[in-house]
Amino acid sequence: MSRLFCCVLLGGWFLGLLPLAAFPAGPADPAQRIEASGIRGSLVICGGGKLPEEVAQQFMKLAGGNSARLVIIPTASTGADKAGADNYLSPWRKRKPASVVLLHTRSRARADAEDFTVSLREATGVWFGGGSQARVAEAYLGTGVEKELYALLARGGVVGGTSAGAAIMSRVMISGGTAKADLGTGFNLLPGSVIDQHFTARNRRVRLVGVISARPALVGYGIDEGTALIARGRSLQVLGEGTVSVLLGPAGKGDDESRPLKEQLLRKGQVADLTALRRAALLRAGERFPPASQEPAVISKGALVLGGGGGMPAGIVRRFIELAGGPQSLIAIIPGAMEDPVPHPPGEERMLRRQGARNLVVLHSRRPGEKERKHFAAVLNKAGGVWFCGGRQWRLVDAYGGTEIEQLFHDVLGRGGVVGGSSAGASIQASYMARGNPLGNRDIMAEGYEKGFGFLPGTAVDQHFSQRGRLADMEALVARFPQLLGIGLDESTAIVVKGSVAEVMGLHKAHFYAGDKRTRLGAKSFYNLKRRAALPVR
Repeated sequence: MSRLFCCVLLGGWFLGLLPLAAFPAGPADPAQRIEASGIRGSLVICGGGKLPEEVAQQFMKLAGGNSARLVIIPTASTGADKAGADNYLSPWRKRKPASVVLLHTRSRARADAEDFTVSLREATGVWFGGGSQARVAEAYLGTGVEKELYALLARGGVVGGTSAGAAIMSRVMISGGTAKADLGTGFNLLPGSVIDQHFTARNRRVRLVGVISARPALVGYGIDEGTALIARGRSLQVLGEGTVSVLLGPAGKGDDESRPLKEQLLRKGQVADLTALRRAALLRAGERFPPASQEPAVISKGALVLGGGGGMPAGIVRRFIELAGGPQSLIAIIPGAMEDPVPHPPGEERMLRRQGARNLVVLHSRRPGEKERKHFAAVLNKAGGVWFCGGRQWRLVDAYGGTEIEQLFHDVLGRGGVVGGSSAGASIQASYMARGNPLGNRDIMAEGYEKGFGFLPGTAVDQHFSQRGRLADMEALVARFPQLLGIGLDESTAIVVKGSVAEVMGLHKAHFYAGDKRTRLGAKSFYNLKRRAALPVR
């Protein structure tokens, strides 16, 4: 049975137009950190116009189908004060959810009341109708209603909305304006974003471009009428008849205009990665990466072993063990590039044991908490070597990039130890990380996932090089970033780096790209990384 919560109209509450600092940040605030896993729950963000049937069906599915407990919030509309509940509830009742409730008030005091928000605590799906997003902000921002929306998503529910109900989902909220946007404060349901709607029909590209040019740390989403952006975890998918324009602002401080505003057009069925987009926006808003002036490719202490994937020859593995301090030395194995579930034991552990290593510890956590961090520290503070397994290098960045654990990896090298890895475990060691796109590794330059761990400064490392025809990709990378030394490693091949010298080992070739000069070297050859030139065979 439906319950209608009537409004108490109070004037003067233009809270949605106040600065962002006037309101609590809410969960997952972009100013704090990016959650690699994306958002909790699901969002159905519609650009206005007629709601496509497939979008309505998707919202119902995410809310639980016939078990769904829906709350409909029409507060954006002036008609919500006088229209009957059936006007807003009947389109959803016909879909036969378990329950559907209308929730509406203009009173912030009422929006904070326990008896008012009880339906939200029981809901599996909430839908915001169209009208003026400022009205929604004025009534609910910073109240119990906003709090319950985050709680709903945390337990796996869905929040949807159209037109004003879409704009309200970003903390930086476009509240009006034509060529230049008027900005207010909305909910933080889609962190690090700003959302515009009726995008093509009302020619709103200029105003969204203006917002993200002024705030390049945000990702702009322009959603057409009859179209929805579905957000689940870190996945963004488009449904409906139109498109979603995804905008990244111009590159930031110290850039040379090589990264102007970037626009990606997503059509029905196409997907994007929320975490990668947020990372890309923050990189654009910061200092230029990679820097125009690079450190030389020199390591002052310890050694690196970078392998090109495929079967690793025994001689390379034994060299790694030797550099780690011998068979009894503690070696940490990091399988974080692999998909879950990680095999036990990982193949790399078996590989090291076959060549004589006896003191091996596997360290794995996707989201290391205090307990995991202490365990990592206890092992890495004693380790003579660290081996990064193959897989997808972006997973290593998600888990450890910018954390104290990444610094612990550096500390092993700084004590004179060795860091090694093959395939993804090689690419992660460079300052520029090649092939970091979470949606596939075809692109050697993946914006948002460009920063590696930087054990070998001033470099970009690719692997499976000749076997997968990746030569032209590296040429394109060093043409765009000539300050980098490009290194391509064939399968069953590795370089061992000490100081500024790389020794080539294995069955095939290592390829060094210094500007437009390519040097191709086989086993028992040496390359001076600082001077960017081959050395005489010793």
